[in-house]
Amino acid sequence: MAARRKSGAWAAIVEQSVKIVDSYDTGVTLRQLFYRLVSTGVLRNTQSEYSQLSSKTAEARRAGTFPALIDRGRSIHRFRTWNSPREALTATAQSYRRDRTEGQPVTLYLGVEKAGIVEQLLAWFGDLGFPIVATAGYTSQTFIDVIEEDAQRQGRPTVMLYAGDFDPSGEDILRDLNSRSSFDTVERIALDGEQVDQFNLPPMPGKTSDTRATAFIERHGKLVQVEIDALPPDVLRTLYTDAIDKYHDVAAYNRVLERESQEREEALAIVRRS
Repeated sequence: MAARRKSGAWAAIVEQSVKIVDSYDTGVTLRQLFYRLVSTGVLRNTQSEYSQLSSKTAEARRAGTFPALIDRGRSIHRFRTWNSPREALTATAQSYRRDRTEGQPVTLYLGVEKAGIVEQLLAWFGDLGFPIVATAGYTSQTFIDVIEEDAQRQGRPTVMLYAGDFDPSGEDILRDLNSRSSFDTVERIALDGEQVDQFNLPPMPGKTSDTRATAFIERHGKLVQVEIDALPPDVLRTLYTDAIDKYHDVAAYNRVLERESQEREEALAIVRRS
């Protein structure tokens, strides 16, 4: 078992972690931070080091020296309230938006294996109106049915742009999703072996217990594991952007924005007259 790091070493790691979190233009999960540090060799891919990173960054947050991280597994649940009916109507009018995929030739789904990356996808592409799907491992049939019903309501060809881990299960998750859904096109934009080399992502040993390990070795010559979380955010955003550009009709999108703006002003005018 590897020895625990000394506090002096952790001080430097926490300082580097601050720089990594600050490099994102969106929120960051602890998991993403951890795998960015693992990918550069700063940390070992062990539960012990993950736990120590959690403890050290929490300690720094309490001291006011570390930025906030995202915790998508916990939130405060409360019904939204207003101080008056007029305030509620104004809020509704101000938030008015049309379906921004109107007039698009296809329905684009942005898929990702890790739920923690949804925050980035929403920040980067949420305004475009694309549905975002986190498989969080192998997708349940219930969720597959939800996706299928949503796709049928759109009445257009469907395209899934997907990013997941480069490991036996990470590859198989997309095959499983494709076999149980009716997407017209399923395109894996990350990760693959070439990208691991291109972006200098150090591979970690794969899990020999994975039942898909043998087939993975036959395809790639070795058993490795590289987490999608290890990709720098600008690289991940570019991979999605380049894939989206092949399908997205910008002129149709701009027409929707123009109509939406006009209708929002109409809604606000009605509120002002009430």
